Amino acid sequence: MDGTFPIGARAVSSDVTFLAIDPSTDAKIEPAFAVSSQDDIADACSLADAAFDTFRETDPEARAVFLETIADEIEAIHAPLVARAMQESGLPQPRLEGERGRTTGQLRLFAKHLRQGTWASVVIDHAQPDRKPAPRSDLRQRRIAVGPVAVFGASNFPLAFSVAGGDTASALAAGCPVVVKGHPAHPGTSVMVGKAIQAAVAKCGLPEGVFSLVQGPANELGAALVNDPRIKAVGFTGSRSGGLALVALAAARPEPIPVYAEMSSINPVILFPAALAARGEALGKAYVGSLTMGSGQFCTNPGIVVAVDGPDLDTFVEAAAAALGEAAPQVMLTPGIHASYEQGVAALAGHDSVETLARGIDAEGANRGRAALFSTTGKAFVADPALSHEVFGAASIIIRCADLAEVRRVLETIEGQLTITLQIDEGDHADAAALLPVLERKAGRILANGWPTGVEVAPAMVHGGPFPATSDPRTTSVGTAAIERFLRPVCYQDLPDALLPKAVKHGNPLGLPRTEG
Repeated sequence: MDGTFPIGARAVSSDVTFLAIDPSTDAKIEPAFAVSSQDDIADACSLADAAFDTFRETDPEARAVFLETIADEIEAIHAPLVARAMQESGLPQPRLEGERGRTTGQLRLFAKHLRQGTWASVVIDHAQPDRKPAPRSDLRQRRIAVGPVAVFGASNFPLAFSVAGGDTASALAAGCPVVVKGHPAHPGTSVMVGKAIQAAVAKCGLPEGVFSLVQGPANELGAALVNDPRIKAVGFTGSRSGGLALVALAAARPEPIPVYAEMSSINPVILFPAALAARGEALGKAYVGSLTMGSGQFCTNPGIVVAVDGPDLDTFVEAAAAALGEAAPQVMLTPGIHASYEQGVAALAGHDSVETLARGIDAEGANRGRAALFSTTGKAFVADPALSHEVFGAASIIIRCADLAEVRRVLETIEGQLTITLQIDEGDHADAAALLPVLERKAGRILANGWPTGVEVAPAMVHGGPFPATSDPRTTSVGTAAIERFLRPVCYQDLPDALLPKAVKHGNPLGLPRTEG
């Protein structure tokens, strides 16, 4: 590894460099990585723009093969890639091996989706020259790529939501060249994956500007990327403040562009009375398992639990507090994330309306996140919006409500969420049905008798939700519907067959499914 980064077919170096940090020790990790300049960003965007018209018109099969080739190239560097990601993130090997599989799996999922053809949404309205009182023209619609896309790598998933993650995979599947701003916490991991994509571009004979990677710790680099007029959409996973900053930049451009930002979610878990009475102790233990997984550094971490107060909730709380008290501290992703977590926990611990129920085992070593469990009342939670702010890490609040009406008030108070979880038994179905309209307004995914951590990569998955879970609740960043963010419709009226794109030609040479009328 030489510290360069790939822009098109080139390996770019710089006299200005930065080092990754091992969060488990706070030690710097060699080698030093080049910091991208403003000129580098302009070059990457220029190459992407030059590649766009060629790449967007590649046959779906060619793009499918390209995505599969990226997956193959990533698998070819599996061992060193996982080893480097472990150093830079503090995440354990099994977690990163699973994440590598998720990364290559979603690339292959989009390849399959391209071959199925429904993404193109081809609609044919045949001409009706004899229609009265006026004839109808021949109308043909397909969806095309929007243009070059900027993708920002996430801190908490150095593979699956990063350089070759879901945003990149869906944008490439749509036919959009991609410029990735690698997350500064894992530059080595980013470069290894970036060079794997670069190799796939060359193997598939595609224009070099189909992919570039820029790197560096300064926010100004990301701002320059979003402000480049050749970028037509942005994919982002990260903090609320970071996402909103990009949204504001994109909206202020002479040509505003969409930012698809996944940001903040506390993912409520609702314990319904019959379920709580039947299995309160087991639910308490399982909840802590979800809460502390990966030091709580998941966007779907269960940040609040809502239930009617009483002896059955006491049983749940006792089991949860006991389990959390035995939770060993885990390395957090970066020193900055650890510091923010400590601040968030301290604010909850010092709140007049919040009781500290349990803390995990005392932390030893750098950047260890000590789990925290708190309790408050439904009335206090509704009265103070600060209690609904996300604490990124293994911290959660149990909200004791007087009755199901107060449970409803709590849920009506919260902001938009990625997930809401129902713990229900058959006796709870009527109460759950009454709440369902509220839950649908608040979340992108509603699940029963599971835990929100863990997002299946599948066509039906929705990983999105109303603000501030995402900046656009109509979309998802996981699942095949993610491709829709980077496509737009075009209608062709009375064009001769010789001028029509393959997708809408009379003979349907691509074999795409069509809706005809």
